[in-house]
Amino acid sequence: MTFLEPLLLLGLLLVPVLLGLYVVVHRRRSRYAVRFTNLDLLANVAPRRPGLRRHIPTAIYLGAVALLVLGLARPMMTVSVPREDATVVLAIDVSGSMKATDVSPTRLDAAKEAARSFVDQLPAEVRVSLVAFASRPTTLVSPTTDRAEVHDALDRLAPVDGTAMGDAMMQVLDIAEQIKADDPSTATPSPDATPSADPSDDPSAASPDASPDASSDPGADAAPGAGADRPSDEPLVAAILLSDGANSVGQAEPLDAAQRAAELSVPIYTIALGTADGVVTVPDQFGMPTTLQVPPDTETLAQIAEITQATAFDAPTAEELQAVYQNLESRVGSTQEEQEVTSWFAAAALVLVVLGAGLSAVWFGRLP
Repeated sequence: MTFLEPLLLLGLLLVPVLLGLYVVVHRRRSRYAVRFTNLDLLANVAPRRPGLRRHIPTAIYLGAVALLVLGLARPMMTVSVPREDATVVLAIDVSGSMKATDVSPTRLDAAKEAARSFVDQLPAEVRVSLVAFASRPTTLVSPTTDRAEVHDALDRLAPVDGTAMGDAMMQVLDIAEQIKADDPSTATPSPDATPSADPSDDPSAASPDASPDASSDPGADAAPGAGADRPSDEPLVAAILLSDGANSVGQAEPLDAAQRAAELSVPIYTIALGTADGVVTVPDQFGMPTTLQVPPDTETLAQIAEITQATAFDAPTAEELQAVYQNLESRVGSTQEEQEVTSWFAAAALVLVVLGAGLSAVWFGRLP
């Protein structure tokens, strides 16, 4: 904690001074009581002394004085505040392995339910985008604050074949790059630059296997260091990548996409959904059902998070997946800012004054 007016902290010297005056006055009262020499009669006519209780209101008032002095010194604290300029891009794997039931009821159903809860817990001003990927990625929802639109898109998710994780990450970064380009505080000036369209105006794709909405641009020139010392007034673009398998199709490699994310300062939080024992039943080349193991690629997901200076999570159960999203809500939905908290100290001092007055009125039938 720091103070904008530290010299006013000298006012805390009033507390011991007032305490000393209280002790002096209390002792004078005690000496006056001893003048009544008939102590036996005094014990019968005088009410029972309140003991230590009589000092409690005074102690509370001295605490209120100390809090008021601290408030006058204008304290500054680092507090968590909801972001009003953030965009969170959800990239959800809808490959065939998401039909596995090692996460109840299925991996995909658990992912959809946890994503709904996560979106609802975000501050209302935070925009959300949704990218679904299987054999290719599709932007189902462009950045928006309309939670109902996101819910509707989540409800439409269905498993299909393939896992184009790298291409999905590139599409996420296209969205992030567009957001940064549209914001004047983060865009890089260019003589021939033309205004970019607002990504919230882009049409949403109808299904996860539609063609990608944007092409990747590896030529980003933003400084590396995802999530490091980002000013609170810079729009935050964070991505959450949920997948249960290894990259199997597509043009981009996940780690190459992670390097691009680091250059754009976009943290990609990864969630490895499922267990090593997960299996799915699929038809073979002759149409006969065959059982395949579909463990999550935790190593690649961990590397992605490390490169982009984010965090990798494992979610082997639906309950743990919910817990992961709750953790992520505090990371991407709020930011740490240093703010003046004078009002906190003033409010606490007022509470102590009211408390002291109330105790004095209840115990002694009078206000101090």
